[in-house]
Order: sequence, then structure tokens, then C-alpha cells
Amino acid sequence: MIVGLIGVSGAQAPNPECNTNLSIFVEHAKVKNYDAAYTPWKMVYDQCPTLNWATFAYGERILKDKIKKSSGAEKDGFIKDLLALYEASPKTFPKKAKLAPNIIDVVMLKRENDMISDEEIYSELGRAFKEDEPNFKDPRALYLYFSTLVDLNKAGKKDLQEVFDVYDEVTDKITVENEKLTAKIAELLPKEEAGTLTAKEKKILSAANTNSGSFGKIEGSIDAKLGPLADCSNLIPLYEKTFEQNKDNVKWVKRAVGLMFNKECTDDPMFSKMVEVQAQLDPSADAYVYLGTLKMKNGDTSGALADFDKALELETDGKKKSKIAYKVAVTNRRKGSNATANKYAQKAIAANPANGRAYLLIAGLYANSANQCGSTTFEKRAIYWRAADMARKAGRVDPSIGSSANKAVSSYNERAPSKEMIFEAGMAGKTVSFSCWVGGSVKVPNL
Repeated sequence: MIVGLIGVSGAQAPNPECNTNLSIFVEHAKVKNYDAAYTPWKMVYDQCPTLNWATFAYGERILKDKIKKSSGAEKDGFIKDLLALYEASPKTFPKKAKLAPNIIDVVMLKRENDMISDEEIYSELGRAFKEDEPNFKDPRALYLYFSTLVDLNKAGKKDLQEVFDVYDEVTDKITVENEKLTAKIAELLPKEEAGTLTAKEKKILSAANTNSGSFGKIEGSIDAKLGPLADCSNLIPLYEKTFEQNKDNVKWVKRAVGLMFNKECTDDPMFSKMVEVQAQLDPSADAYVYLGTLKMKNGDTSGALADFDKALELETDGKKKSKIAYKVAVTNRRKGSNATANKYAQKAIAANPANGRAYLLIAGLYANSANQCGSTTFEKRAIYWRAADMARKAGRVDPSIGSSANKAVSSYNERAPSKEMIFEAGMAGKTVSFSCWVGGSVKVPNL
């Protein structure tokens, strides 16, 4: 989709009718009366294409409307016109029409009309991603780029290593874009809670919530598309086969170790081997996380915790520190060390309050500790209110995980004491304190 601010001021047209028709078609297009806008727009587009960016921005909408309302040869003609507009826009307004969005527009239009093969889709989107990655922000295109590659792999046309490489690139891109959105959300949430948001800020917050949610859905779809290809039974043999040729490639080693960690392939000797290599090539914070993971598996808890703390000490960037603390929390959760997992999840939140996954992990830790947190059934089930609150906050600070957070909230609320239980126990409006590692208390809802 062609983007950019649209105004109607511009250079003086050689043909005075162009300025008149520019104003006419813009007014029609603003109210989506594209039929009335078409003729004056076409005159400006044909005779004065450099007059104003609005000719291209609104021209896309006008032609898409024509395509939607036509069929047969007439429709084919409008599709051809729109493709020509996409081709001309970066040449006419290079500062407005960026490479990646322009390529994406062409690919999507051709795909919608069965004019492009999977090989061409992957090639063109790959070119857009590699040559203009900062402006490759369309969630649908990110999914299509990866999804098409997986289909080509299944058809025997692309190898598995390329699938993993692009998976890393695309998921990293999603993370980067979502971090920008959640940072904006974190900035505006206190104002929303205080009721001091301006009208402009309300729009910004709404857009950030929507876009973050879209990235979350696409990330889930990408993981689903990858599916069993990333099972340990596929990952380990591939890395064993390609290790020798890549063992000095820091980027390859780090990505391989990260994927094995995320897919819980940490019991395999290949993981240990790769972690040692990463520690030698790049003795950074992440390396200490993985070294600590290995020590934890070998029963060296104190050594593991020392490595985890070293990782956090080495990292100075807040968001990166938060990711590391979250990884450490995950490692401890897998080990069954709920209190320690909570400690590091809290550190993740302290480093980046927008780390929704850390809130969601804590919610799960609370829920898993229900039997330890009370002497009566009511007290044990009361912990689910705290878990629900934490899960709710996870989705609020990071809408990309909103679906998972909402499901968790519903699940925890179903397990919390019912109205009947509250009534029978005479606990309405009272406070339940937790003597387990969770600590703190929760107020029982009033009936």
C-alpha cells in the first residue's frame, strides 16, 4: 500500500487544468467517491504526473476500486494500469515511494490475480527484505515471504538451512517492530489510566495496539508454518551435518544455539558443543545464559546462577537485558524452580516494562504453585486471581501476545473460587494472604 502524507499543494502545472482537476479528484477521493474521481485523476496522472504525490496515493485507491468493480478484459486493463502506477511511483517520487513497500504492492496485486509463481513471490519479497529491510513492515508480506519459502522447501526447491535462516530474519524483524510499538504503548498507558490522553495520543495508542496484535498473529502463523521442520529430530541432524563448515561463523552458531534453546533441544550433546563454540567466538551475555543452562542440567545450580548473573552484568541495553533475564526465567521454570524463575522474570520486567512474555510467565508460575499457596481449597484457588491479573497485564503491555494472554486470563478465572464458593466461605471483600514463595495477597471480589 502506498503511504505518505497527502497534500494538494505542489508545483505549478504546465497545464492549468491539472491544478483544477487535482483539487476535484482529491475532494472526491477523500469521501471515497472513486467513480467521480477517476476522470479528473486520469487527466492529471497522464499529463502532469509530477505535480503532486496525491496523484499516486489516491490513484492507487481509485484503481483498486475500479478493479474491484470490473471483470474480464476491463479488469485486466485496470490491473495493468495499477502495476504501471506502482512502477512509476518510485521514479516520480523517490522520497515518497520506498522500495520494499513498492515491491510488496506489486507482489500482492499479482498474487491476488494469479499472475506470479511461488518462486517469483519469494525472490521479489526476498529482494525487498534484503535491499530495504527498514521499510519492510507489512505483517502479511512477512508471513508470505516465509510461508512461500516453506512451500518451496516441501517441493524440494529450497534447503532446510535457508528456511531456518529466513525464519530467524523474519522473527527478528517482528521482534524489532513490536518492540517499537510496545515502547509507545508503555509510554502512553499511564496517561490512559490517568485519563489524560489527548485525542492524537488515543489514535496513536489504538494504532499501536492494533499493529502489535497483528504482528503477534503473524508470528504465531509463522511458527505454525515452520511446525515440525524445527523439531529436534530435524534440527540436530542438520546442524551435525553443517557444523564443520559453519563453526567459525558467529552469526550461524548464535542462531543455531538460539533455535535449539527455543525448541528445547538442550539435552542433545550438539547443544553443548555449539554453546562451547559460541562462548569461544562471542563470550557475550547470551553465551553465559546457555552455559548456565548446561550447568543447571548437570546439577550445578550455584554455577548456573553465577553464569546467569554474569550474563545480566555484561548486558547494558535494557531490552536485551530483559530478553536475557526472560531466557533465564524460562530455564529455571523448565527445571521446576518457580521462585528463581519468578526472580528473573521480575528482572526482565524491571529492565523492560513492556516485556509481556515475562508477565505471562509469572502468571503461569503463580498458577503452577496453587497447591503450595494455601491450607484450604479456597486459599489455594485464590492464587488464580493473581495469575489472571498478571496475565491480563501481559496482554495490556504487549498486544502481540494478546490472544495467549486472554486465554490464560479465562483459564485462571475459571479455576479461581466461584461466587458460590465465596458465599459459602463468607470471604466476599476479604483479603487472602499467601505464605508460599509468591507472597503478597489478593482481595476477594465482592458479590
